[in-house]
Amino acid sequence: MLSRVASSIYWLNRYIERAENYARFIEVNLNLTLDLPRGTTEQWEPLVATTGDHESFTGRYGKATKETVIQFLLADAANSNSILSCLLAARENARTVREVISTEMWEQVNRFHLMVRGGVTKGLSSRNLHAFLADVKANCHLFLGITDATMSHGEGWHFARLGRLLERADKTSRILDVKYFMLLPTVAEVGTPFDIIQWSALLKSASALEMYCKQHGRISPNQVAEFLILNPNFPRAIRYCLIKAEDSLHAIVGSESDRHSNLAEKRLGRLRSEMDYADMADILSGGLHEFFDDFQLKLNRTDDAIYETFFALRPIEGNVVKEKAQ
Repeated sequence: MLSRVASSIYWLNRYIERAENYARFIEVNLNLTLDLPRGTTEQWEPLVATTGDHESFTGRYGKATKETVIQFLLADAANSNSILSCLLAARENARTVREVISTEMWEQVNRFHLMVRGGVTKGLSSRNLHAFLADVKANCHLFLGITDATMSHGEGWHFARLGRLLERADKTSRILDVKYFMLLPTVAEVGTPFDIIQWSALLKSASALEMYCKQHGRISPNQVAEFLILNPNFPRAIRYCLIKAEDSLHAIVGSESDRHSNLAEKRLGRLRSEMDYADMADILSGGLHEFFDDFQLKLNRTDDAIYETFFALRPIEGNVVKEKAQ
């Protein structure tokens, strides 16, 4: 597969996954503000921190309010990570690989892009915002289902899954990091109804509330963190994402699960093995914020290795054939 094609499929799926995660964050925060006993302004700033765009947002908008954060994350064309920009980039990547992806995938990306662009153009009021965000999530799920059902599960499909899972692991780590590091101003609030509401909202943002309650029952911060970090079976848990991403990377390279033939496999394999042997008590004793800082750094280095291994352009080194004197 051409590196250009592999890169476009990889980023097409990262952008779709990113749009879904942003829709989740906004929707859950809208619901959270209805339950909180205090002003809602402080609940919107951490949302920007979750996406990693806090500096860019502050430079352009200043104070974080409900209106400015939603505009920035949803409809701001100048923000390369807004839902609108993600869908535009996803469509452009899909356009360049139409000969590789299925017609159904291309049509779904087109419909999705037109839906988002149309909603932003008409304007989104508080009355129709919830329906719009639900449509974004539904269209992301539809694209995922169409991809699995209509695309051959070869190299291209594995690049798609690799991009989607690495994006998902990153966003799960960021929302957990923000909850621990920013949302609770005092230790006295830990364990209060206010704290429980926030942890429930965090689980909802990962569509994890039902599965967590089936496994653990009562909401405990440490158990929530462990569920979203180390669970090997829940699709949005960090460990699950790394396990399946490594499976796809091995399938692309054609190597055995215990072999590492390039830098991308080595870095992802090391990161996955660290999760396999991680213990929640050790993570908490070392500091959860520090753990996530280290994880995001290693995940970014893994993404860099994937780029260098599969997508980077390199000069062709041809052999110069010298004519022998007759």
